[in-house]
Amino acid sequence: MDTRSSLHRARIQDAQAALARHQLAAVLVPSADPHLSEYLPERWQGRQWLSGFTGSMGTLVVTRHKAALFADSRYWVQAEAQLAGSGIELVKIPTGGSTAHVDWLARECQPGDAVGVDGDVLGLGAAQQLRSVLQAAGVQLRTDFDLLQHIWPDRPGLPAAPVYEHVAPHATLPRSAKLAQVREAMARHGATHHFISTVDDVAWLLNLRGADVEYNPVFLAHVLLAPAGATLFIAEGKLSPALAATLQADGVTVAPYDQAAAALAAVPADARLLLDPRRTTLGARERLACAVVEAINPSTLAKSRKTEAEAAHIRQAMAEDGAAMCAFYARFEAALARGERLTELTVDDWLAEERARRPGCIGPSFATIAGFNANGAMPHYRALPESHAVIEGDGLLLIDSGGQYLGGTTDITRVWAIGQVTAEQKRDYTGVLKGTMALSRTRFPRGTPGPMLDAIARAPLWAEGLDYGHGTGHGVGYFLNVHEGPQTIAKAVPDAHMAMEPGMVTSIEPGLYRPGRWGIRIENLVLNVPAPAAEFGEFLDFETLTLCPIDTACIDMALLREDERAWLNAYHATVRERLLPLVAGEARDWLLRRTEAVTKP
Repeated sequence: MDTRSSLHRARIQDAQAALARHQLAAVLVPSADPHLSEYLPERWQGRQWLSGFTGSMGTLVVTRHKAALFADSRYWVQAEAQLAGSGIELVKIPTGGSTAHVDWLARECQPGDAVGVDGDVLGLGAAQQLRSVLQAAGVQLRTDFDLLQHIWPDRPGLPAAPVYEHVAPHATLPRSAKLAQVREAMARHGATHHFISTVDDVAWLLNLRGADVEYNPVFLAHVLLAPAGATLFIAEGKLSPALAATLQADGVTVAPYDQAAAALAAVPADARLLLDPRRTTLGARERLACAVVEAINPSTLAKSRKTEAEAAHIRQAMAEDGAAMCAFYARFEAALARGERLTELTVDDWLAEERARRPGCIGPSFATIAGFNANGAMPHYRALPESHAVIEGDGLLLIDSGGQYLGGTTDITRVWAIGQVTAEQKRDYTGVLKGTMALSRTRFPRGTPGPMLDAIARAPLWAEGLDYGHGTGHGVGYFLNVHEGPQTIAKAVPDAHMAMEPGMVTSIEPGLYRPGRWGIRIENLVLNVPAPAAEFGEFLDFETLTLCPIDTACIDMALLREDERAWLNAYHATVRERLLPLVAGEARDWLLRRTEAVTKP
């Protein structure tokens, strides 16, 4: 057993000892914080600290005699490696939204047992289901148990990074207009108050940005809207006096972060408070004594629909990002041709350097995924100094990366031929590309639930008996989180909030993964734009926003139809036209070579 696995085995044993002291049969450790964030501040990375599994999603359950980690197919290979020797069982689940851990808990516990969880990091919707299943099994749910407080002696505190204002021209709507927009929605729901915990909603509503979470320009805070104003609950010292005064002028009072709980408890009993059950924790809900109106945060819907002015800034951010990609790939391929030793870490470093040179770039929008051959078969792989591949010989290099710009957030995946590629690799690559193109070209009625579009991208792969385990597309924020809803294109049960509306930015990223061999994913971001008037109502088209060549050396041209070749050539013509003014030298030469038209074989 290596030192790392013995460390995590010991931590699980400490957790089990805490269960015994508190008369609990099990504890649930979700990947969550009090804001239900996808990417967590260090203070709430307890699942990772306990298990050693570093994936961004997963649920850990510890009983007195065993421990299990629940992860979907994106993380299976990674989790198996990171859990080795820890004694933690990996339970493979079909999707990130699976609730297999709930049924597992119910089976492992006996009637009369109690299960602990920190209610302040448990989503209200998840809590309702968990409580229902456990009660049916005769098991009590205790939501006052923060395991980490008992076993993590040097647990990090709250992040201290300063908060700053997102200003015009990139902030296209003033704070006052956004507050008014949300209040109008509150009035439609008959609500007098509204509590917002999700950090992207808070940042959007108040035109503020921060750096409390790696890669996402957000900060930890809650907002409580009342009839006479709003209160921002945020750690002391994060706002300058000048910024606090600016907020005050717009009716926003600043209060300490830890006073949010007391403020909720103090909401008048005759109030009606609007609360989003998918974006609020059980702890917050249990502190309320007033009537509650459950509905999606108005800000979540509003920020998903980018304005025309925001769309213009996003297009410019995409052009800057595309120019950075051209500079990177030209540099990378030249170094490879000279025989320099390049690794997956080189990709990460050089991409960050090239993006940093572009106007308005604040930094990466997520940890770069650079996977050569077998490593590319792990959808959420990340090269580390102690574990990475040298890029040499023949194969496929998958690169998934993105940038945060003052005028938008980018996310792009490309796969490139290194040396010679096989006929099988070309067939796989072409099937994925056909899926990307098929969905990119789709026209659909406004309001179509995103999950209904998922099969269009999969159809070319399904025709060959192939598939992939992750979703096809996720919403993207505006200089905010790279993953934002409510829209999604995935194998999900649709709900009304997943309706595709004008102004939404979504990824299209089908893939194909052959464990131990290679992985392929081709991703562009698209904007929902109105289609020409139609007899049967409003329709939408996808405008492809991402500007970067697609590697034609990996395509089996015999498998492309004429209309598909036409789409690819038109896309490359657009990429060339938009990026040529922004690149020079080797980057310009690379762009010209990589955007040459393809012809019928």
